[in-house]
This record gives sequence, C-alpha cells and structure tokens, in this order.
Amino acid sequence: MSDVSIPDSLSADAAMLYAFTIQQGQAGQRADRMLADAIGTLSRSRVKTLIETGYLTCNGSPRRDPSFTLREGMTLELHLPPPEPARPQAESIPLDILFEDRDLIVLDKPAGLVVHPAPGNETGTLVNALLGHCGPDFEGIGGEKRPGIVHRLDKDTSGVMVVAKTPLAHEALSEAFATRTMERAYLALAWGILPPAGEFEGAIGRDKRDRKRMAVVIQGGKQALTRYKTKETFHNAVSLVECRLATGRTHQIRVHLSHNGHPLLGDPVYLRRIPAAARKLPVTLRDEALDFPRQALHAATLGFTHPRTREMLHFTAPLPEDFQALMGSLKA
Repeated sequence: MSDVSIPDSLSADAAMLYAFTIQQGQAGQRADRMLADAIGTLSRSRVKTLIETGYLTCNGSPRRDPSFTLREGMTLELHLPPPEPARPQAESIPLDILFEDRDLIVLDKPAGLVVHPAPGNETGTLVNALLGHCGPDFEGIGGEKRPGIVHRLDKDTSGVMVVAKTPLAHEALSEAFATRTMERAYLALAWGILPPAGEFEGAIGRDKRDRKRMAVVIQGGKQALTRYKTKETFHNAVSLVECRLATGRTHQIRVHLSHNGHPLLGDPVYLRRIPAAARKLPVTLRDEALDFPRQALHAATLGFTHPRTREMLHFTAPLPEDFQALMGSLKA
C-alpha cells in the first residue's frame, strides 16, 4: 500500500490500515489529534487507545505516545485490529477447582490470570476458561461479557474465588457481596511494621493525577473500610498482615495500606519508590523483596451460604509458590 498526503484522500486496506506521509502543513500537530481528524471515522479517544496499545508505527518503528509532535516527511501507519467478538470465546485453560456443583464453582485463581476480557486482554482470561470448562449453558449467566462473575481479583492477586453457574446462584452471590455477608480474608506482605490490629477507613475514588490508579479521596469516592491483624513481622521491616474487607472497592487493600505508609511488596502501581523500611533488610534479601514481580496479595479465605442448599461453605487457598518462597527468605 502506498503512502498518501494528509489532506488528500486516505489510503485504507479494508479499513484495517491507514498510511500517511506528513506534509509541511501538518507538521507541529499532535499525532492523535491529526489522525482522528484525518480519518474522520475514529474518535480521538479511540485513536489514542490504539496508539497506546502499539498499533501505530512512525517511520517503521512503534510509537506509543499519542501526543508526540509530527514533523514534515514522517510516515505513519495506523493498524486497526480485527473487530472483537461480541462474546468471549471458550478456551481450554486449566483451572484449579476447589469445589463445584450445578450452581457454582470455587477455584484458586493464579497470579497473572485476568478475570474477564477487557481491552488488551481479550483472550486467555478466567471467563474464557470457564466457558471452555462449563460449556454453552454457561453463556449469559449474569451477562454476556462477564458470565458467572460476581466478584473479581486483580490480575496479579492470587487466591480463592467463587463463580455462579446458574441465575439462582448469580443473584444470591451478588446479593451476598453487595450486603457484605461474605467472609473474605486476604494475606499481604506490607513494608514497615503495623500495629497488632487496627482498621483503615477512607473513601476510595479515581486518582485525579493518574486515572489508572485509585486513591483515598475527600470528595467523590466510595466509603471503604479494611480491618487488619498483623500475623508476623520480619527484620523490623516487613509485616505479614491478614486483611478483612468490610467493603469491596477497587484495589481497596492496596490503596489503604499504601495511603497509610505500608505499600505492598511488589506492587507495580502503589509502590513508587524504595521504602525506608527496605534499608533494614540484609542486602541480598532487600533485593529479593524489592524485585518481587507482583503485589504480594493473596485471597486466602472465602466463606458464604450456598444459594440452594443454605449450607455454610468455607474455603481456603494455600499461598502460591512465589509468595511462600519470599516468606521463607524473610524468615531465614
């Protein structure tokens, strides 16, 4: 496909690829604004997302900054990915199932597994695995995009989850989470030494300075309460904390602990600098703790009333190997 000048007619291959050569009159503009204006059928936010996810090349090299300034003679190619399927597709992905009957599944989610499809993670998710495991009857339980999902864990948080397989279970479990009658306990490794027990309270909302983060906010957030107990401490630098949620806000444990000076080990979002407590660790152990590749957070316990039998169920998921290895090093 040949390049074309910008204000001339656009070149597109079945609406999948747009190619441009920047003329003198277009130099100095932002890339995302120019592309949106020139293409005409894509919003600027859509163009921005495409650039950020790697669909733009400039002079043959990927560019992920939507605001970079155009210069005369640059060649741009914007690739449009194939349309996403209307519904998530079934995939053969192993599941660590703790319990299953006709109404629900309780499973141990590994770190690294995304719960449901989203931009950038359209396949390989827990929902794709559940569709492959449960078959076509599972589709649409509670919604086409997130069938069966009544709560979620962050991608890099491990631990126990429950998934509904019937409308009865979906309604009952969703209500249990909404009314906070679920028993949920998490284990976390946090920097610093916390008191033996306590609670963190503070409304959580979107961080105005970084929309990818949540924060404790004064206005516009949702009230959140996290209760904790300190189970063990290591080298006067790290605490093993059991957290119980009285509310269920996005990133709640991570936000509350970070806001109060105790970010989780390995947290890629809320641990922005080396904490002072790290200096108390031996050098080799300090490096291991600072290099832990994910937030050290595990959903250890989940308890609830079965929606059909009314039996009280209680499940625990053991600490994953990476968490156990770090704990072993901290205890040495």
